[in-house]
Amino acid sequence: MTYPPDNWRGLLAAALWAAERGWHVFPLRPGTKRPALHGEAACTRTGACAGGHRKWEQRATTDPDRIRSTWARAPFNIGIATGPSGLLVVDLDLPKDNSNGDAPCGAATFEALCERTGQPVPTTRRVRTASGGGHLYFAAPAGVRLTNTAGSLSPLVDTRGWGGYVVGAGSTTPAGPYTLTDDTAPAELPAWIVGLLEEPAPRPVMPFAWPTISGSRAATTALERECRTVLAAPEGAGNITLNRSAFKVGRFVAWGDIARHVVEEAFQGAGESRGLTAAECRATIRSALDSSIRKARPRDAA
Repeated sequence: MTYPPDNWRGLLAAALWAAERGWHVFPLRPGTKRPALHGEAACTRTGACAGGHRKWEQRATTDPDRIRSTWARAPFNIGIATGPSGLLVVDLDLPKDNSNGDAPCGAATFEALCERTGQPVPTTRRVRTASGGGHLYFAAPAGVRLTNTAGSLSPLVDTRGWGGYVVGAGSTTPAGPYTLTDDTAPAELPAWIVGLLEEPAPRPVMPFAWPTISGSRAATTALERECRTVLAAPEGAGNITLNRSAFKVGRFVAWGDIARHVVEEAFQGAGESRGLTAAECRATIRSALDSSIRKARPRDAA
């Protein structure tokens, strides 16, 4: 296979640029987001793996000679191992299935989180992802080992720390390029975000007592179904499930089929029973219902 030389040189230059800033890079397969390094099953225990199989996080490097040697073989995309690089990257994603364009994206839910906590949206290095989402780069705090999260901060907002990586600017996939949109140096991760990401004490899953629900048959059926969905949410996905479920039921509130306080009470109980904090439930339910009611189409168009 042949590759355009300009693109090849650009990827090498971008990898070296990242390494100069102390960010540990490793190759991703050309045109993809997948590591180009061999897996444990195929490891020959030679070379870099002579002492045992070394995964991508262990093999990521800032050594310019190793980077030049690697990128001389193919125009690899750039993986940045966030943990060894001292980075925490906030990943603002897009809804996976948003054919109607009415579900909030990660950037919107993150802005709502900042507003609820009385904090400005941080100014820091920003990369536009191939899908149209965004990566916010932060300098990870010393003495705190932050790992990956999915939806813990806010729906469609993930983080990449130890055990994670991001696709670096300059890389390209069939969906599009990863483009630097703000060259600001990574800001220190705000303390309020650190507090939200630090591992909390486990909360017990409490029995759920169904409140008295009144409304149209369709509305009450939808509310009961979505409350059960919240109760059955997998570990670590309670918040994002609560957001999605409340958003689905919000249209019935907009149509006048069920009172908002009834919906809020039911979801509050389901969320707390699933192990979320009372404050977390209130904020997520309010945000989801506000968005759903604002965007609800007329009943005959739904």
